[in-house]
Amino acid sequence: MVKFSKQFEGQLVPEWREAFVDYWQLKKDLKRIHLLNPENTSVNKQPKQESCFSFSSLRKFSLLGHQQREHKVHRKLASSASKGDMYETELLEQFADTDAAKEFFILLDLQLNKVNQFYEAKEVEFLERGDSLKKQMQILVELKTLLKDERAKGSSAQDSKEDVSISGTISCDEESTTDKAEQEKGQDNPTDESDKSDVQYEDCSKPDELSKSMSSKRVDGKFRSLSTRVINCQGKNLRIHIPLTNPTRTFSAITYLLWDDLVNQSSKKYGVEGSRLHINKTKLHHAEKMIRGAFIELYRGLGYLQTYRNLNLLAFVKILKKFDKVTNQQVLPIYLRVVESSYFNSSDKVLKLADEVEEIFVKHFAEDDRRKAMKYLKPTQRKESHSVTFFIGLFSGCFLALLIGYVIMAHVTGTYRPKSKTNIYMETVYPVLSMFSLLFLHFFLYGCNIFMWRKTRINYSFIFELSPTRELKYRDVFLICTTSMTVVVGVLFVHLLLIAKGYNAQIQAIPGLLLLVVLLVLVCPLNIIYKSSRYRFLCVIRNIILSPLYKVVMLDFFMADQLCSQVPMLRNLEYVACYYISGSYKTQDYGLCMRNKNYRDLAYAVSFLPYYWRAMQCARRWFDEGHTSHLVNLGKYVSAMLAAGAKVAYEKERSSGWLCLLVVISSAATVYQLYWDFVKDWGLLQSHSKNPWLRDELMLRRKFIYYLSMGLNLVLRLAWLQTVFHYNFGNVDYRVTGLFLAALEVVRRGHWNFYRLENEHLNNAGKFRAVKTIPLPFHEVDEQD
Repeated sequence: MVKFSKQFEGQLVPEWREAFVDYWQLKKDLKRIHLLNPENTSVNKQPKQESCFSFSSLRKFSLLGHQQREHKVHRKLASSASKGDMYETELLEQFADTDAAKEFFILLDLQLNKVNQFYEAKEVEFLERGDSLKKQMQILVELKTLLKDERAKGSSAQDSKEDVSISGTISCDEESTTDKAEQEKGQDNPTDESDKSDVQYEDCSKPDELSKSMSSKRVDGKFRSLSTRVINCQGKNLRIHIPLTNPTRTFSAITYLLWDDLVNQSSKKYGVEGSRLHINKTKLHHAEKMIRGAFIELYRGLGYLQTYRNLNLLAFVKILKKFDKVTNQQVLPIYLRVVESSYFNSSDKVLKLADEVEEIFVKHFAEDDRRKAMKYLKPTQRKESHSVTFFIGLFSGCFLALLIGYVIMAHVTGTYRPKSKTNIYMETVYPVLSMFSLLFLHFFLYGCNIFMWRKTRINYSFIFELSPTRELKYRDVFLICTTSMTVVVGVLFVHLLLIAKGYNAQIQAIPGLLLLVVLLVLVCPLNIIYKSSRYRFLCVIRNIILSPLYKVVMLDFFMADQLCSQVPMLRNLEYVACYYISGSYKTQDYGLCMRNKNYRDLAYAVSFLPYYWRAMQCARRWFDEGHTSHLVNLGKYVSAMLAAGAKVAYEKERSSGWLCLLVVISSAATVYQLYWDFVKDWGLLQSHSKNPWLRDELMLRRKFIYYLSMGLNLVLRLAWLQTVFHYNFGNVDYRVTGLFLAALEVVRRGHWNFYRLENEHLNNAGKFRAVKTIPLPFHEVDEQD
């Protein structure tokens, strides 16, 4: 039977942990009472006495003007300026001689008051959000009705070669529109949408903060939002807000702005007050997706609040039962009566709002199909199968056996010795093995990260905005790694065996075919081999490559950071692609690519690309949000690009001048990166923390792990020194040494990942942020005079 403390820990909302009942501290207080009264002689021997304490309840509003007695429980109700109900237990004299009991009930009252206040605050927040979404839904329905009417009129007049649209007037006074938008601050508090394959949004506590962060441009001394439109619909002035999350919307908004400038200039010349704005089906579709996602996030937040209420009520019941058992008192029915009548358990507003959200979603987004609606509102998580664990063990054994066989065969043939006769193998085949080894080592470490995040209750799914029905579990990641490496090592073992038997020219295409098969599986359109995860990965890579044009979310820059640790893999991929695309494998002329100047220039660029992409993401985030910290972060990646450039230049021309420049630039970049790792990404090195040089909140219990991790990160950051000292391991080929050092950087990145998300999770928990907030498309503004 699972203990309640573990059940409580496993079911609570991680970001709201501090707002839940401190069940563990209450248990410690009960142990103190038990130790002070081992024979339970200090309390009254009458087991059913109920007059051992009384309650004083201070309410915001004077609901009763008299004192009420019930089962000898004295409850005073008076007027108070504080929010909600404040409960205070008054112990009677025969029970007040135990200090541990006093402390227990003081803490119990504090927990009850804390739960009431947090529940009421969150309830108000969600109710306001629900009212805002209802207004949004009403506006959307009206606009869709108008568009439908216009389409009916247009179809009777002519065949619609273009998308039918409805029109409204644009307010020419952009400054006044912005002022009105600022006056709306705090009115709408939307939530993020769950369909992340098309539209992605950044979390923000207030919608107007995100509205300010939208890309803007200064025109004639006035800020003009590129994503905002003002139209007049049925007597209402509406401001339409569509985030610029992809290149299409960005270019469309910029084009609109340029056209709007021309129209406004001509309007001023001829005295025209405004221009026409067309709202077509596509724009309404984007608005509908935003509202649908906001309803999903609202429903999720309401579900969290119901879980919060149920778990806290159960915690009070469990701890009071333990108190009765320790003290031989009948406290449970008395105190529980107060808990059940308190605000967090008696209010039914959340349940009613959840029912309303279900009805709206079924009617407008699921075509009156409740089962379809529940797939979005209450997605069921995929059950983990024992067969996955079985195949992990099976393929792990196969991989180890094939790896041992491959190492023995390589040792017998002398493949990895320097100046070996099989040097062509190291130049052509080994880059393929090195590339797959680094890739799946990184993926394996990601599986270890998922395991540790789940064990420490770090909500990585919420941080990465992963769908609960499609996200990869750590067992899935391990299965992919073991299966893939079994195939890779098996193919290369057979390939090396054939080479040992003298089949050289006939089998040179095998490593290239292996790489081609992996790429085909990655882009396979069939619903096999984790299709949703593969396509999500491809979308993230697309966002990274076009990073200045796509709005940056957590998963995008997290993946870009991973690529910064995979520069050797990218260079191997570039070489292998050149070797097989150019047809060099037919003549085994592995030096053809190296003799090509374009290839050498491209290799130089590949060393820069991950840092360039990451720098562009920082620039986009600064452009969207306006925080100067993103520019400082951009400087870190610029320094990394300079260090990478100095390293490539030194490898080309090994002179003392380039060596000195490499040491200076790399040392400065390392210090810059270490500071950002420890202080910004991990949140450590806080001088005034209660944990010396760490931070106040830690997910791991043993503090020495953090100090050890900082030291390990420092050592692994110095891997660039190999470029200076050129150390090798005995008679091992220098390429093997390079693979080992590249693997150390991958290990460092996997180690860095855990603390990066730990810090992000603690930031969310500090703000009690358990659901995403997204911008809403429609904002009603006052009519301009």
